[in-house]
Amino acid sequence: MRRVAIIALLTLQCAMMAQVGTWKTYMSYAEPQQIVKAGNVLFVRASNDLYQYNLTDHSITTYDKVTGLSDTYITHIAWNQEAGRLIIIYQNSNIDLIDTSGNITNISSLYRKATTEDKTIDSLTVDGQYVYLYARLGIIKIDMKRAEIKDTYTKNHPDYPTSLPVYVNNDWAEYIDIVKTLQPGGPKYNYFQESVFKENKLYATGGYFLSGTAEFDRPGTVQVWDGNEWTVFQEQLNSITGYKYVDNNCIDIDPTDNGHIAVGGRCGLYEFKDGQLLKYHNQQNSPIHGAYDNQELGNDYNLINGVKFDNNGNLWVLNSQAKGSNLLKLTKDGQWENMSQNLLIKDDGTSLSGLKQMFIDSRGLLWFVNSHWITPALFCYNIENNKLIRYINFTNQDGTQNSIGSVNCVCEDTDGNIWTGTNQGPFMIQKSEVGQETVTFQQIKVPRNDGSNYADYLLSGVNINYIAVDGGGRKWFATNGAGTFLISADNLTQLQYFTADNSKLLSNTIMSIAINQKTGEVFFLTDKGLCSYISDATTSASEMTKDNVYAYPNPVTPDYTGLITIVGLTLNADVKIVSPSGKLVAEGRSNGGLFTWDGCDHNGNRVASGVYMVVTATSDGKKGTVCKIAIVN
Repeated sequence: MRRVAIIALLTLQCAMMAQVGTWKTYMSYAEPQQIVKAGNVLFVRASNDLYQYNLTDHSITTYDKVTGLSDTYITHIAWNQEAGRLIIIYQNSNIDLIDTSGNITNISSLYRKATTEDKTIDSLTVDGQYVYLYARLGIIKIDMKRAEIKDTYTKNHPDYPTSLPVYVNNDWAEYIDIVKTLQPGGPKYNYFQESVFKENKLYATGGYFLSGTAEFDRPGTVQVWDGNEWTVFQEQLNSITGYKYVDNNCIDIDPTDNGHIAVGGRCGLYEFKDGQLLKYHNQQNSPIHGAYDNQELGNDYNLINGVKFDNNGNLWVLNSQAKGSNLLKLTKDGQWENMSQNLLIKDDGTSLSGLKQMFIDSRGLLWFVNSHWITPALFCYNIENNKLIRYINFTNQDGTQNSIGSVNCVCEDTDGNIWTGTNQGPFMIQKSEVGQETVTFQQIKVPRNDGSNYADYLLSGVNINYIAVDGGGRKWFATNGAGTFLISADNLTQLQYFTADNSKLLSNTIMSIAINQKTGEVFFLTDKGLCSYISDATTSASEMTKDNVYAYPNPVTPDYTGLITIVGLTLNADVKIVSPSGKLVAEGRSNGGLFTWDGCDHNGNRVASGVYMVVTATSDGKKGTVCKIAIVN
């Protein structure tokens, strides 16, 4: 009976596991902006995304980059009756055409046009089979039937239209009451800043306030994804606290109580319990100080951009731009302790402007950064002896002193080295130097392998917003404008490079990354929304048994062309794929607890039908376990 139950469980797990290499998007459709009727369907632009509602069968179809759209952040839509197509205009001037059956055609020539002129499209009109786009560089005439740009008119063009019919969306008044009842799914908001993973749940803040960088007045929010549905923490807290609730940046979960969550941002510190406000802290009821103690700014400016619980449930808090406080501790029993440090104070007596991104390493050292261009720095704080070390001299192993404009993030890899991301690329402090007053900021040298014996520094000059380490010890680098890089555990090989143009990544500007180490799903929190990629690395198992090592999909049917995934492996496990006749057809080592096989032999040929054995061993050669994969061609 137990064996039957295990088989049923594995069948369910395989059905739920997503294919390695696939993308997902998590778009918001919560705020209707335009409604366009096209026969018996409504196209709705909502939260700058698109969905379709069928008035006959009441079905809802959502659209995004994974389901065929060419881009993200839609600014205008309009229906062309003669062509039977909807035109979709994106913020970056990319254009899609879509019919009611979901067939999508892209017109990218304006988007890809190399010009210094402003290509922004402010409005449009429909005239017969044509749509006229009012761009800042001129008027673009789109032939909706032929799906092409027919002509472009500048103001000095002899055929520049003097008058065109105005496109009127009168469908709004008739159908808005219906649209308000629809539930297309997705998060409430499309903005994401920082996140934390706990018990298979993603908890994310919306951002965004950094002094001298941006102040968006985004509604304060914490959105939670449990793999099935989205929930939102209690909102509109201004009516409870009496102060603004906007621009949440940082978040952490109490390791002694998963329901207890701390959130910081522009307006102070919030404690939540099971999604409901537990306590609000600002300069009126705590040692937190307002920005510059400026009365004109009011009590709404209490800048908390870094929070971190230690293993005992004490909360460490960074207070930026404040006089009298910079590093604070809120004990588990609710008592405040001011742990402020002189190294965190500027010449004007206020704390550094961009204190953020706290984490505690495997040694118990508390790390954080100052991202502001005035005194960009990395900090290491010894909690036990109340000693703070500041690193502002980024000299590498070759004696080159790098001029750093911002230090954005810090993390620890699986070998115990400390990594920091800056506007000039990533730097590493070797494990042997961690905690020392003076360290070398290593820049990893990657050989060119072109016979020249030269090497290049890893991602030198690339602005790194965030670094995340996956179950295989590999580093995911999130950049400010250049997409994301996946670098091997030994730091020498670029395994993946995703941009908005070559993948389903929503934007090349990625605020942070979160990884579900159990499934390998890598979440990218971008300035255009949330998306994820199913990677080929998970957390390794402590041991390999017949109950936790299995492959999916299984059986592999003739129509399946993706990767076959084996999970439940130990770190760097040796994996061999053996044919029914006993021939070795593939082999390798696991990434964390996962191994993938393309279903081909050593020569790249698809293997024949049959039952193949997966034979595993630990990294030190001890026998592991065996599972089977059925191949059907």
